[in-house]
Amino acid sequence: MRIVLTGGGTGGHVIPNIAVIDELRERGDHELLYVGSVRGPERAMIERVGVRFEGVMCGKLRRYFSLENVKDAFRIPRGVWQARRVLREFGADVVFSVGGYVSFPVVMAAKMLGLRIILHELDSTMGLANKMSSRFASEVLLSSDIGNIVRSSVLKGSADAGRKFTGLDKHRPVILVMGGSQGALQVNRLIRENLNEILKKFQVVHICGRGKLDIGVKKRGYVQYEYLDAQLRDVYAMTELVVTRGGANSLAEIAALKKKALVIPIGSGSRGDQAENARIFAGRMGWSVLSGKFSDEDFLSAMRMACDGKISGKFINSLGKIVDVILKK
Repeated sequence: MRIVLTGGGTGGHVIPNIAVIDELRERGDHELLYVGSVRGPERAMIERVGVRFEGVMCGKLRRYFSLENVKDAFRIPRGVWQARRVLREFGADVVFSVGGYVSFPVVMAAKMLGLRIILHELDSTMGLANKMSSRFASEVLLSSDIGNIVRSSVLKGSADAGRKFTGLDKHRPVILVMGGSQGALQVNRLIRENLNEILKKFQVVHICGRGKLDIGVKKRGYVQYEYLDAQLRDVYAMTELVVTRGGANSLAEIAALKKKALVIPIGSGSRGDQAENARIFAGRMGWSVLSGKFSDEDFLSAMRMACDGKISGKFINSLGKIVDVILKK
């Protein structure tokens, strides 16, 4: 079967597709193609796993007024025609999309070619690209109905390998801090301004985001990285508590690993999906959530409370179900 995968704009859309790619390879000798944006993070991530990548023009879909909307109104039709050519030349049988503005031209092109289109919504509320694409889809799979996608590889980490990689010891608990593929200024500030207090009890692995390292911060028990890929599973394995934004992909991985968590969802400037993700996962897993306006002391108190909490609930991995649907003829 010739299968096209799409989705992007952030790494959070690409990682679930990589999980699907791994499972498809386990199921048979399928021909795979990833169609993403010309300038997005998808190309490097997908080529790293050995899948052919084709880039097309994409226009960001915004819910607010911006002059960039005018430019993007011209980029999207061009992207649709580019994607149509790519899909036709590849001889695609099915298109699988996890959303993000990158996916919309590909879904439109697939509809023009009469291809089977499968959408999966990662978040608890549907994003704009998937809302627009859903009218053309053969099947729409919601995480609220079938669960979230988690890479099987992330469940196979080694705490010893994590300690060797980070240089941290096994005598104090480790907090993993991550703010999504782009990093989170609020989370980075909270950690750096309260680092001395945090290090009294914990060690910290801080994933800051690209271009957001602070090379002036050098303290025993604290390590920082722009981004972690293959090493993330080992860091997860050595971690007692995860401080994270409310992206569905990150929350799903933390839940699957049964880790304690403090979730600080994005507030203003988002459609509210992270807050809803946080509410649902926290209710299911017994996690702590910190939102709205809060002080540094509120943050430290919430972190201590989260670390003292207990994990409850069970996580459902939808990867197998989704690949069943993709391969259905």
